[in-house]
Amino acid sequence: MRGKEIQPRHFRWEVDDGVATITLNRPERKNALTFETYSELRDTFRMMERVEDVKVVVITGAGGNFCSGGDVYEIIRPLLDLDMPGKLEFTRMTGDLVIAMRHCPQPIIAAVDGVCVGAGAMIASAADLRIGTPRCRVAFLFNRVGLAGCDMGACALLPRIIGLGRATELLYTGREITGEEAERWGFFNRLCDPERLLEETYTLARELAEGPTFAQAMTKRMLHMEWDMSLDEAIRCEAQAQAICMQTQDFARGYQAFVEKRRPSFRGD
Repeated sequence: MRGKEIQPRHFRWEVDDGVATITLNRPERKNALTFETYSELRDTFRMMERVEDVKVVVITGAGGNFCSGGDVYEIIRPLLDLDMPGKLEFTRMTGDLVIAMRHCPQPIIAAVDGVCVGAGAMIASAADLRIGTPRCRVAFLFNRVGLAGCDMGACALLPRIIGLGRATELLYTGREITGEEAERWGFFNRLCDPERLLEETYTLARELAEGPTFAQAMTKRMLHMEWDMSLDEAIRCEAQAQAICMQTQDFARGYQAFVEKRRPSFRGD
């Protein structure tokens, strides 16, 4: 399957030179999510294992904001009228989006500007790397509508990104942090000017796309699997993973390039 065969209806999708871009595209609502957006994002990330020409995925938002979370009128209000099985179906679907992102073999980079709150902050958290801007506003707002902070894997993901104490503060209070604070806490890998956000993101994306993509997918898988392993078990699993990577042609290409003192040209096989 090729990336250009994917034709979502509820966000923009573009593929260029091995990099796919998802753009949340409701700028008039600060890219708030609908039921359809959630499910289509989940299904798209589930398909990525079968997409041959996409090496890296970038997710961003239109109109100077990343995502304001679930749409108050199209999601929050209807949820009040759903019975318990209906509510559970919804929360499982939103969680499945994060699971799909974490199991997507391609590295995912979130390019974040402006508002990044609620479910939008969780989508950014589910990415592998996050690049932000100083004017970002990041918040996990679940408690502000009477909900627990344990939404879409927040209690598992966020402490691993910024540490338990800081994650606990944000999930208890729902307070907003600036781009500078988010970078200082480790939520953002780096900050850049808003005008350079996509340029810097694509520079990093193309660097990853030119790397040994089979090995990178293995790295992502091991990072995910080793969360709940003992050190001994993790080391044994990494030995198996690395031996598999040593069977690839990219490993031979890397060696040959080192011997010839040139940059390797990896192909992901």
